[in-house]
Amino acid sequence: MSGKNSGLSRLAAQKQLLLAESELNRAQLAQEWRILVDEAHALADQAKTIRSLATAAATLVAGLTACCPKKPSPITEKSAWWQTLLKGAGVVATFWQAFRAPPTESKNP
Repeated sequence: MSGKNSGLSRLAAQKQLLLAESELNRAQLAQEWRILVDEAHALADQAKTIRSLATAAATLVAGLTACCPKKPSPITEKSAWWQTLLKGAGVVATFWQAFRAPPTESKNP
């Protein structure tokens, strides 16, 4: 009879070791998942920063090209004052959109 008891206790001990190892693996997986989620959030924040910088740079370039005088063609006449005013308003609107505060994002639960 003692042979059966030692076999059972050995199996029970192996089962306990496997359960403990499984718990350790679950804890490690949960920790690695949290790290992955944090890194994904950091990457998304960097992408937002790059996007906003690219938008500002594109707006600046568009504004500068709108401001810089183009070489007049020999046939064209001097533009009317109201056309110049409209161009200036367009440049101001472009800069206004680029540098105004972005809308705040509200997170709904």
